[in-house]
Amino acid sequence: MVKIPAGRFRMGGNEVSVSAFAMGKYEVTFAEYDKFAEATGREKPDDRGWGRGNRPVINVSWYDANAYAEWLSEQTGKQYRLPTEAQWEYGARAGTETEYWWGNTASHEYANYGADECCSGLAEGKDRWEYTAPVGSFAANPFGLYDTAGNVWEWTCSEYESRYSGQEQRCAKKINENNRLSLRGGSWINDTTRVRSAYRNGRRPTYRNGVVGFRLARL
Repeated sequence: MVKIPAGRFRMGGNEVSVSAFAMGKYEVTFAEYDKFAEATGREKPDDRGWGRGNRPVINVSWYDANAYAEWLSEQTGKQYRLPTEAQWEYGARAGTETEYWWGNTASHEYANYGADECCSGLAEGKDRWEYTAPVGSFAANPFGLYDTAGNVWEWTCSEYESRYSGQEQRCAKKINENNRLSLRGGSWINDTTRVRSAYRNGRRPTYRNGVVGFRLARL
C-alpha cells in the first residue's frame, strides 16, 4: 500500500477534497486473489492462458472484488475496500492536471494500452504487450502507484452516473444487478482516449471480462 496525502483536485468541473488514505501500489494479482479463492472455496477466475502469478487478476466482478476486500480485512484486522471514484482519480493523477500522469501525449513507454491501429505484443519485438502485463512493468506515477493507465480497468466502490453529483465521492450502498459501478483506468486493449486519467466507464456489478481487475484502498 502507498500512503496518499490529503489534498484537492479538479474532477470534471468540480473541486474535490480527498482525505489521506492508502492505496494499493499495484493492481491485485492472480497470486493474491488465488490465495483468497483457495481459502474461501471460491472458483478461481480464468486467466485466458496469459499466465497468473504477478499478472493482474481478471474476470472478476464487482461482487468478487468486494468479497476479496472483506476477506483481506478479516485476515489482517485492517479496513480494506475498493477506492471511491474520486480517490481513484486523485491517486491516478498524483497532483497532475494533464491527460495522463506523465503528460498530454500517450506513450507505450509508460503504460500498457492498445492503439488506434492494431499492433502485436512485446514477445514479437513490438512496442506493446499483447494482453495484460505483469504489475509494475512500467514506471510509477509521482504518488508511487503503478499501472493506473491501462493494463486492466479497475473497479471502484462508487455508483456510476453520467454527470457527477456526489456519488463519485462515496461508496455505493444497496446495490442490485441493475446498478452500474464506476470503472477507471482503461486496459491493455483500449485506445489512448480511454486510458486518460479523467476517463470513466460503468458496468453492472456482475460484469466479468478479461480487461477488468481492481486495486484496493485502506482507510
